[in-house]
Amino acid sequence: MCGILGIVLANQKINVAPELFEGAMFLQHRGQDAAGIATCGPKGRLYQCKGNGMARDVFTQQRMLNLVGNMGICHLRYPTAGSSAGSEAQPFYVNSPYGISLSHNGNLVNSIELRKHLDEVVHRHINTDSDSELLLNIFASEMDKFNKSRVNNADVFTALSETMERIRGAYACVAMLAGYGLIGFRDPNGIRPLLIGERVNDDGSKDFMLASESVVLKSLGFKKFRDVHPGEAVIIQKNGDPEFKQVAEPKIFAPDIFEYVYFARPDSVLDGVSVYRSRIEMGIKLASKIKRVMDENDIDVVISVPDTARTSAFQCAVSLGKPYREGFVKNRYIGRTFIMPNQQERRSSVRRKLNAMDSEFENKNVLIVDDSIVRGTTSKEIVLMAREAGAKKVYFASCAPPIRYNHIYGIDLADTKALVGFNRTEEEISQVIGADKVIYQDLHDLIDCCKTDNIKEFEVGVFTGAYITGVEDNYLQELEKIRAQNQRLTELQNGTALNGFSVDACIDQGDMVDVKAEVDISIYNRGDY
Repeated sequence: MCGILGIVLANQKINVAPELFEGAMFLQHRGQDAAGIATCGPKGRLYQCKGNGMARDVFTQQRMLNLVGNMGICHLRYPTAGSSAGSEAQPFYVNSPYGISLSHNGNLVNSIELRKHLDEVVHRHINTDSDSELLLNIFASEMDKFNKSRVNNADVFTALSETMERIRGAYACVAMLAGYGLIGFRDPNGIRPLLIGERVNDDGSKDFMLASESVVLKSLGFKKFRDVHPGEAVIIQKNGDPEFKQVAEPKIFAPDIFEYVYFARPDSVLDGVSVYRSRIEMGIKLASKIKRVMDENDIDVVISVPDTARTSAFQCAVSLGKPYREGFVKNRYIGRTFIMPNQQERRSSVRRKLNAMDSEFENKNVLIVDDSIVRGTTSKEIVLMAREAGAKKVYFASCAPPIRYNHIYGIDLADTKALVGFNRTEEEISQVIGADKVIYQDLHDLIDCCKTDNIKEFEVGVFTGAYITGVEDNYLQELEKIRAQNQRLTELQNGTALNGFSVDACIDQGDMVDVKAEVDISIYNRGDY
């Protein structure tokens, strides 16, 4: 799950890069692993800056000066099973045909057949393990069929329709066609969010933006906006109004419910659903569940795990009639923990990220509320910290149901077997994390917190194992294979012996996985960095 955005400025003499950077700051929570910006000038030349790290680190002042043009796209990467190599930072680019850059939020679940098609049928070279590069090349191969020096909107819509017939999974994308304009499109289930907005300038001209969340649009003055519909595409030419077209027949509208539980900012509205209001409802429903399964009089205080769970935890405390306290102080310079490379790093990261205040725990029975429990590593450390701070009893409540299955649409939670909820009862989970009791939100209650008249269903495969795109056993096996390869590469790079052989011996025997490049080779960059 990543952050994407694109902007077209009406004034072709103004560089769009500063606004893309500002927009990236509002979407930083959606991806802290890598960042990238690609821009385009009026004559069609492309400029790019991307690399591993936070937006503020990648986009230095000198690099920003080298990003020329009045339109551009941005990407903030959240690592998935593929790789965290710098060469796999987005946007991706292909020079043929026409020069196309693309930022993709989501995951394709038929990547094996796509890779085979690109290799054996259309003969396009793929240089990374990223399914986003596959998506871009599928689109490019469809565009190539026109065999024209210049394309029009009808051609682009046709190519998108054919692309969406071939790919399967979750995708919200912004693409840039050199010298032409921006393109936005969304998968037929609407799993990943995408919005479009317009801003009217003093002279009456209009700027346009595509973005993952409404908060970016509002913050940058794009007051008129709407969601891109499932299966819909939009083209914004560099000097014209947007044109919309339904390029794929909509399927069951099922946004990923994890957006509302955890990922989106609370001040965003996605598909007409206020993230903040949905989290308030989660707190109300969770309090009702707690009253059903335990004696709430045994709870002295409610404490949230910052920051995502704060809204739900506060409302839960109000509904229970219990005091709410900020028992953990967060170090805001530490990233999210479940994307850390290994268990030991996750443990130490929790301690670096959170500090318990003894006064709020000492001699109290505490109810700790978090948005979800994934591997259980963070939860176990938090429970231990609460006990060390003097808590008599520690109850742990999750705003989401037990996560028992892999997330296949853009969040690299863990292999299924690494999930603390996999093949465990709630009692067994409480023992693993060291809590006196674990209380999970019921799935039907969670859905009730988010649904509207227009959205009745959500992608909930992490809880049920039933994914909205169907049975994906082959893809799950591929995920495990990729993770194993990346672990093997890490061990080799760290000099760890494998299967009793030294690293040199493994290499001598040809037992070497494909090394990921640290830099991208695909696009012209203006100036020296």
